[in-house]
Amino acid sequence: MLAGLEYRADDPDLHADSERAAGLVAAYNAELDRTRRRELLTDLLGRLGDGSTIRSDFRCDYGYNITVGAQCFVNWGGIFLDVGRITLGDKVQLGPNVQLLTATHPLDPERRADFWEGSAPIALGDNVWLGGGVIVLPGVTIGDDTVVGAGAVVTRDLPAGVVAVGNPARVVRSLR
Repeated sequence: MLAGLEYRADDPDLHADSERAAGLVAAYNAELDRTRRRELLTDLLGRLGDGSTIRSDFRCDYGYNITVGAQCFVNWGGIFLDVGRITLGDKVQLGPNVQLLTATHPLDPERRADFWEGSAPIALGDNVWLGGGVIVLPGVTIGDDTVVGAGAVVTRDLPAGVVAVGNPARVVRSLR
C-alpha cells in the first residue's frame, strides 16, 4: 500500500485497520473536551505536531499514514484518504472541505472489479495554504509557502512560493 504497489481493498487486515480508524474518528468528531480530542488524534494519526488543530467533521481511512507538523490548522470537513502517506509540514493551513486523496484505481475494469487499488503519497511543505474545497490528487507535492485558491484541483506538483488556482490548478503568480 505505502510502497505504491497495488493491493486488495478487501484485505481483512486493512479492513480491521479501517474499522479501528472509523471508531477513533467517530469518537473524535463527537468529543468536545480539547484534551480528550488531542488524545484521540494522537492515537489515530502517525504524528500530530504541537499546536496543531483539526476541526470536526474530519475523515480518514487509516490515520497512521498521516503526519501533521507543528501549528497546522485543518478546518471543518477535512477528508484525508490515506491509503498512501499524507505529510503536512509545519504551519500548514487547510480551508473547509479540503480533500487529500492518495488512492489510485486501475483503469482495467476487471482489476477494478476485483478490488485492486494503489496509492501515491501527498506532501505539503511548510506554510502551505489550501483554500476551501481544494482537492489534491495522488502523488502531488506542494512546495513551501505555496497558496492554492479555493476550489482548485491539484493534479501535479506545485513549486515553492507560488499562487495556483483552477481546475487543473495552474501557477498564476510567484510570491518570491
